[in-house]
Amino acid sequence: MRTTPAHVAPGEVAKRRRRTTRVALAAAVAAALGGSGIYIANASAAETVVPGRVQAEAYAAQSGAQVEGTGDADGGKNVGWLAAGDWLRYDNVSVTDAGLAARIASDNATGGSIELHLGSQTGALLATFPVARTGGWQKWTTVTATAKSVPTGRQTVFAVLKSAQAGDFVNVNWFTFGAAATPAPSTPAATTPAAATPAPTASATGGTPSGDGWVTMDQAKWKAQLAAFQAMKPRAVPAGNVRVPEFNASCTVSHSNSDDPIVFPGMSGASHMHTFMGNDSTDANTTTMTLLANAGSSCQPGEDRSAYWVPELQENGKAVNPHGVTVYYGSRLQDPTRTVPFPQGFRMIVGDAKRQVATGKGAPGQFWCAGAGGEVGRSADGNWPVCAKTAELTFQLTFPDCWDGVHLDSPDHKSHVGGTGPDGTCASGKFPVAIPSLSFVIGYPTSGSAAGFKLSSGNASSMHGDAFFAWEDEALGSRVKNCIVQKAKCDSFGNF
Repeated sequence: MRTTPAHVAPGEVAKRRRRTTRVALAAAVAAALGGSGIYIANASAAETVVPGRVQAEAYAAQSGAQVEGTGDADGGKNVGWLAAGDWLRYDNVSVTDAGLAARIASDNATGGSIELHLGSQTGALLATFPVARTGGWQKWTTVTATAKSVPTGRQTVFAVLKSAQAGDFVNVNWFTFGAAATPAPSTPAATTPAAATPAPTASATGGTPSGDGWVTMDQAKWKAQLAAFQAMKPRAVPAGNVRVPEFNASCTVSHSNSDDPIVFPGMSGASHMHTFMGNDSTDANTTTMTLLANAGSSCQPGEDRSAYWVPELQENGKAVNPHGVTVYYGSRLQDPTRTVPFPQGFRMIVGDAKRQVATGKGAPGQFWCAGAGGEVGRSADGNWPVCAKTAELTFQLTFPDCWDGVHLDSPDHKSHVGGTGPDGTCASGKFPVAIPSLSFVIGYPTSGSAAGFKLSSGNASSMHGDAFFAWEDEALGSRVKNCIVQKAKCDSFGNF
């Protein structure tokens, strides 16, 4: 059970709750599954099965949520860390009664509400549950609501979190939709609203998605890709080559839209505006197969069918597209020789779109000025540099370079990757597989002004990047073998 020290600021409370429970949950999961790293939703035998009840962790998709063990009377798990703007999606739900209920807990005095919408986050409002402080994050109470109507057939239901403040404000254990309302994940929806999209299948995503957001890799396909990579014979590195483990993809902007196939798969227009590089087919319905099937790309080399994206930069209300983005593949490990290629369909995110804090000069991960003259001032709010006319706004995003070796994706799109272990290698940590260190270097054709900028995701602190990999196997494998494993600097075409 979590407790909150009275002297800790609310923002720090949220950070501590996230950090402490994440570690405890990871340890519990590892112990329960013999250290396999695979987490299975709804696996607790202690959970009470009640007709009409949908366990909160049985979502098909989510944004901003995490699952933890619950102290509620029926045991099992609950979904926590829910803040304004977060959501949970439940597929194939039958609403058989106007009397609905939710089991909630909260230690936030502001409170808020949970809105149930049909088909999409902004679809027809089914009902609204009020959320008030219950006295603790594991102090549970049941709240009720009356459905505005009782729709026929199975529905896609979105639970959308609303609150006047930005921090976490509620945990949810379950919802009840009527005496016989149970989700049927394996049954196609008979009357899914037009705005709803079924959860992606294993063949579409390149892995096997589970109900809690983990996507497990096809081990047979990975072993075949790895065997082909190991069998490759590296080319000889010429004398005088710069001995830096690196190659790159040289990219320009492909297109912009408010889709995000990693965070909001199948949900067109559900995200803030993104600037896309690479595969020109990328949209909400993108999968590994659609990327590999489409040869059009704004990146060189052409064998890179991957999709890369960042939030749109805006100056005076207008979009500012990068004039170029270099996507570096390298290694920051002491010994890069154990690095292997990304498996097909691998995806990850770095940064936090929900982080909205002040970021002054010299802050880590800050925008900076590249070119002669560099930075000559700061914006009026202090969050953005003003560059000399001979310089331009620049940002670099660097992704983790160690992987769990099991999952192509995770619920937060970060938990399947991590940093190096205590000895500076991947092998000594909980992410034992060394993957290329990915980095975006983004150049914007603007010097800025005192008016500053905005990102489509908000403040400068919300800068983040997404990568969905779909290289041709031989092209990626040979570059990793020749350039990274041999610590040799290569260009976009894999040449020394």
